[in-house]
Amino acid sequence: MGAGTVVSERGKKDLSELSTKKNRIGKIPMANSIVAASNSRKKIQRRSKKSVVISPVQKLFNTCKKVFANAKSGVVPSQENIDMLRAVLDEIKPEDLGVTPKMPYFRSKMTGQSPLVTYIHIFNCHRFSIGIFCLPPSAVIPLHNHPEMTVFSKLLFGTMHIKSYDWVADSPQPSSDTRLAKLKVDSEFTAPCDTSILYPTDGGNLHCFTAKTACAVLDVLGPPYSDPAGRHCTYYFDYPFSTFSVDGVAVAEEEKEGYAWLKEREDEPEEFTVMTMMYIDHQRMNVKYNK
Repeated sequence: MGAGTVVSERGKKDLSELSTKKNRIGKIPMANSIVAASNSRKKIQRRSKKSVVISPVQKLFNTCKKVFANAKSGVVPSQENIDMLRAVLDEIKPEDLGVTPKMPYFRSKMTGQSPLVTYIHIFNCHRFSIGIFCLPPSAVIPLHNHPEMTVFSKLLFGTMHIKSYDWVADSPQPSSDTRLAKLKVDSEFTAPCDTSILYPTDGGNLHCFTAKTACAVLDVLGPPYSDPAGRHCTYYFDYPFSTFSVDGVAVAEEEKEGYAWLKEREDEPEEFTVMTMMYIDHQRMNVKYNK
């Protein structure tokens, strides 16, 4: 997903505050009895057991640090690392993140042609980013790309229509801002479902989301969008294959619906409005909401 959201510098430090801290166990006085020493050891063991318990969000962060340790534009993690991160995401539930369809984020607030979308920012650095998109019913995240990126998306709850494309390599173009793409997905998905993964050149790198019900999507991008690094978020119009006739491009009649021409939009869609909230602020709001 990762639709080019803008976050503050403060967000980069959010999850570092969640890092597991080792318990500092003070010096235990020498006991005169074996029973006292035994009790002390039991207390230390109990403390040690508590210290290794980490939250699902912290586990996700720790896993991302490993998987994207060497993240660079166009570099796809190893299959072993992909499987490891996907397994962590598959286990995460909405309650682990403190999101529920009854929260204010999922009430339609019309700001033009599409309801307001909320992005809960969890963490961002030059190697990866983590966040949650909250979509009220009928909200749309317009067709956009993920250049040189590997993206993991987990639908936490709700029903969503996803339409995605991959570029057709080396295809002639009708213009410099219009390219041929092959349809990858055009279906509805209802949680719970498997984590989806898109790659720099495969898996549906360009996609559009439409919420059929209130939806929450957990997104991990590696590496994230970065204008200085050339990873710009670009939005597109999609046109049927028959819209343009280009020399050297031929598709069988029965396969034409599986292709489209994607034309770059000059500006970000006016109908698409995103409100960004920091995860720590969301947690405070969630406490107040549940009281």
